Amino acid sequence: QVQVVESGGGLVQPGESLRLSCVVSGVTTIIGNMGWYRQTPGNQRDAVAIITPNGGAGYSDSVKGRFTISRDNNKNTVFLQMHSLEPEDTAVYYCNVKIFGARDWEDYWGQGTQVTVSS
Repeated sequence: QVQVVESGGGLVQPGESLRLSCVVSGVTTIIGNMGWYRQTPGNQRDAVAIITPNGGAGYSDSVKGRFTISRDNNKNTVFLQMHSLEPEDTAVYYCNVKIFGARDWEDYWGQGTQVTVSS
């Protein structure tokens, strides 16, 4: 059974940094893209950063230059290093993993980790 577990959220002040981690276990096939999304109450879940198996990364405009996504394929882990955090970054952050199923890629999500940026 596939499990996706995030960690690393917390309360920080504006300008500080946080590093989120996401570990995927129970995979018996292929892991494709991995990514981080975030959601605030009453809003949709938006993509923050996505990384391909080969390390190609893409970012939303709001975090470009401040956040860095990386992955360790040997450990089925993806990270999100966040610098210069702003109150607008406050959200629940979710890890998304695409895993090849019987015929197609399937989406798996973690339970989310709260990031709060406040003075």
